[in-house]
Amino acid sequence: MRDQIKALAKDLLIQRGYRGVSFGDLASALNTTRANIHYHFGNKQKLVSEVLNDYIKATLAEQKHVWGDPGARLVDRIGRTVEYSHRRYAKYNPPGKSGHPWSLIARMRQDSDALTPKDRASLRRFGEELHGLIVAAIEDAKARGEFVATMPVQDVALQLVGVANSAGPITQDAGNFDRLEQLYMGFARIIAQAFGTEKAAAAPKYHRRDHSEAHTHRTLP
Repeated sequence: MRDQIKALAKDLLIQRGYRGVSFGDLASALNTTRANIHYHFGNKQKLVSEVLNDYIKATLAEQKHVWGDPGARLVDRIGRTVEYSHRRYAKYNPPGKSGHPWSLIARMRQDSDALTPKDRASLRRFGEELHGLIVAAIEDAKARGEFVATMPVQDVALQLVGVANSAGPITQDAGNFDRLEQLYMGFARIIAQAFGTEKAAAAPKYHRRDHSEAHTHRTLP
């Protein structure tokens, strides 16, 4: 029951935000009592804290897998970030329904005034760790000769982190996933053309499913 409560709470928090979720909502959906939910988590803040920190931990693990792959070119890591983001997006935006929230981190940042100081600090640390992962990926790409030595690592990282941290709002504002994909892959083209060597010239290949769930093969022209 505890895991069921957390799974439902995560989905509702993403869809409705902090203030749009109550123990009554959870109890009704799970056919249980509010007292049972209080038994497992005490109060709403404790439940949200546990759900959020589990989500942050899982997201960082995925990001480390994407950005920390020593055998992948930087443009390919960017493509894999698109794949990863689209998987999460598609869960909350099935065919015929688009532009809905899909990131708990983005949603809780919007509701940060309702969070505990500890949870706000967890969100800040996530941003810092993501920045570190992206910087390391760029430096690795430079060291392997994908880019010229003069490529400004921090400036490039700042742009990528900015897109990553705004991924949820970008898709909501656009009403679809395409705008986020265009931002990522357009930036990949810019850095490849401005700073890339022959090692970065080949088009990256990545896959994501479109709304018809057909596997779409995409390359960077």
